Amino acid sequence: MRIGIMLSEQTGPDALVRMTDELRQIADEGFESAWLSHIFGVDALTALAVAGSQVPGIGLGTAVVPTYPRHPGALAQQAVTTALAAGAGRLTLGIGLSHQIVIENMFGYDFARPARHMKEYLSILQPLLDGEAVSYNGETLTGNLGLTTGETGRIPVLVAAMGTQMLKLAARRTDGTVLWMTGPVTVAEHIAPTINAAAAEAGRPAPRVVCALPVLVTDDVDRGRERAATVFAAYGSLPSYRAMMDREGAEGPADLAIIGTEEQVAARVEQVFAAGVTEFVAAPFVGGQAGERTRKLLAQLAD
Repeated sequence: MRIGIMLSEQTGPDALVRMTDELRQIADEGFESAWLSHIFGVDALTALAVAGSQVPGIGLGTAVVPTYPRHPGALAQQAVTTALAAGAGRLTLGIGLSHQIVIENMFGYDFARPARHMKEYLSILQPLLDGEAVSYNGETLTGNLGLTTGETGRIPVLVAAMGTQMLKLAARRTDGTVLWMTGPVTVAEHIAPTINAAAAEAGRPAPRVVCALPVLVTDDVDRGRERAATVFAAYGSLPSYRAMMDREGAEGPADLAIIGTEEQVAARVEQVFAAGVTEFVAAPFVGGQAGERTRKLLAQLAD
């Protein structure tokens, strides 16, 4: 099983030092990849450049960098720089639209045409990542530039796609999708069939379906679910995730979190892969002995 770990969000003056230590531990435990969300903490690509430059080998991914706050030319430049710092072939650039409440209320951008925005964003971003100059004038974005950063190797792009239109775009234009708060029933009945069919129709390789979910190995399932409900409460009200929960028949994030004994967690992770996921990214949300127990099982599954 291809299993990665979601890096913890670190704060304070030694945040990058602690993130580097965590990445080194994840690599030493034998995981294939480590992923970092870009929310309101450290800049994800900068943090991966710093940590990745000091911890070799392990794959690195963003899950995900929101597109609206930075021009695709600027994001391409930053991604290439991160790839230079970490080494060729290690970075996967996961990007996403974020949410209307974030983009409009916090950043002040118009969220009226998200699908058009993503299509045009990729039209500028991907040529630049491939080392090509771009001249593009769209309805929502314009880009006329080239980068002089030099050869870094190919940087795969994943789009946080869950709706049908976005899944088809991801299949036709990128390496696949990266999911959050999306369960195995939804993957099996909606995500995988849609993105795989669109890729086949376009004559493209089978796409990556990267699925990230909270994970906790514990004997006290009820307490674990209560913790998950508290930690991930905000995701239950965001429309894109709420739509996936409704498809799954989940009342809230706690129903999607993988919580239980070693045997129960292993069975649910296997169910995720059986649904059509190509890579699973675990997001441990409890530290201490419970966190160590969780990582130990996941490392065994990744062997």
